Order: sequence, then C-alpha cells, then structure tokens
Amino acid sequence: MIPGVRVGHVTDLRSLTGCTAILPDEPAVGALEIAGWAAGVHGIEFLDPRHVAPTLDGLVLAGGSAFGLEAVWGAMQFLEERGRGFHVTRTVVPHVAGAIIFDLNVGDHRTRPDRAMGYAACVAARPGPVEEGNVGAGTGATVGKLYGIERAMRGGLGVAQVERDGIVTAALMVVNAVGDVRDPATGRLIAGARDAADGSRLVDSAAALEAGAPSPSFRPVNTTIGVIATTAALGKSEAARVARAGLEGFERALSPPHLPADGDALFCLSVGHARTELASLGRAAADAVATAIARAVLCATPLPGLPVAADISGRNC
Repeated sequence: MIPGVRVGHVTDLRSLTGCTAILPDEPAVGALEIAGWAAGVHGIEFLDPRHVAPTLDGLVLAGGSAFGLEAVWGAMQFLEERGRGFHVTRTVVPHVAGAIIFDLNVGDHRTRPDRAMGYAACVAARPGPVEEGNVGAGTGATVGKLYGIERAMRGGLGVAQVERDGIVTAALMVVNAVGDVRDPATGRLIAGARDAADGSRLVDSAAALEAGAPSPSFRPVNTTIGVIATTAALGKSEAARVARAGLEGFERALSPPHLPADGDALFCLSVGHARTELASLGRAAADAVATAIARAVLCATPLPGLPVAADISGRNC
C-alpha cells in the first residue's frame, strides 16, 4: 500500500463481516474528518492537537456497526504486547482509532468483529499490496440502498496510490454507501441502486432524489470509511486539512455522498518525513480516495440477490 504501513484483514465469509487493521511501522500523526450524521468512530480525542499523545499507533476499520468497535481493543492488546504505545510507568498505552460500517443486514447479525478478530487482523498485517474487494471491513459492504437492500449491490474495500514529487499518498476505502458509485474519470455509474423490473439496470439515485424520490429514512445501513496514508510530514492540524481535502474524492465517486443516513469518515496518517505543499497533497489525497472507492465495487464478488459491477455495468478490477 505505502512505505511504512502494514495492513491486515480478517474475513468471515460465513457471517459476512470482518475487520481491517492499519498499522504504521512507527507512531504516526493522525487526523479525522467526519462528513455524515451516522458515523461510528473511536479515538477522536487522540486526534485533537491538544491531546497529550502526539501520535497514533494503529487504526481499525470494521463491520458490525457499533459492536465492531470492540475490535479496537484487540489491536490495543496486540500493540501493548509488543511495547508499542504511549509510555507510562509500568507499560505502554497504545492509541488506536477506529470506525465501523453497518453490515448487520447482510450476513449473520449475531456475529460481529470482536477483540479476537481485531487481534488477528494485526497478526495478519503485512507490507506491500493489499487484498481488495469483499475482505476485511468490506466483507459485508453494500451500495445503492435508496430503495432498500433488495435493490442494492455489493460494495467492498478498495485501495489506490498516487506518487507525486517523491511523496506517496495512498487511500484504503470501505464503501458501504446509500448512494451509487461512479467512475471518477468518466462520471459513468458503475454500481448502485437497481431498477424494480428485473434489477438489471442501474437507477441514478442522485437524479431520483432530485426528481422527488423520498430520501431514505434514518437507518444505520450506510457509511463509507477509510484512511489516507502519506509519506509527507504533517502536524495534526495539517493532517486534518488533508483529510478534509480527501473528502472531495467522495464527491467524485459517490452519487450522492454524505446523505443524512451515511456515516462517512476519513482518517489521515502521516508516516514520513518529506515536506510538501498542502494543496498539492490534498489533490493527491482526493485522487487516491476517488479511485479507491471505485475499486472497492469493481473488485467485489457477488452474493445471491446482490450483484456486482461486472454483472450490471460490465466493469471489474
């Protein structure tokens, strides 16, 4: 994915849930931007510039709705055992942030990511290429839920990387949006809500809402979450600006993004020492986020009643 970061997945294909651990090799400066009213996150206080802990030791993204935040404690155990964290008198206190999606309507709602799963995701964390599609936190993800899960499609987890001026910026995104997904390069719909007749045609959710279709009532069934990791050296306030700029990638690839029933949230991790201009870095972050969102659905695998982009739009990764 990016130098200095390891990623590990735990995937439960029976219950259709999972979690993903993102572990920097060294403590990383972190930030978070929230753009939805249904967010489920942990560790916001660690990211405040006023907090005594200057860095994060890990991130966990998980399914399971709020139950899935338990996976964060498994990551804390893993890191404490290895002496990673904020040093106190007798031990270390790892600072691990996290975010969740709602996937309880797809598989077995009684099985959620827990401490053991969070720990196992950390054990599985490796540098290099990251497996995409319906793995880790993206195992039970869906998109296009304007008309309910019956006319939705598979979401997933996607990764993209941009390198400019010697700075590597990558995004890992878990796409579980109420809206549709567009190709950020062409604007063409590639996954989303399907027509009521035979479910073989995409319905433009944004156009339907503009034409008067009722907005989805508040149900915690949506959310796109992810992380930007960059080799640029950033302070907490600068990382927050990059996370905010990365939200433009949501707007390019999700249609529409940030609905009231979405809990969109984007972390930023600074894991390097190179200096760069923030505006350029923000553009790179938005590009990586948009591409990763598209790859999440293009790399997905179908389930009964939940087709993938290759089935409807003919596109895959």
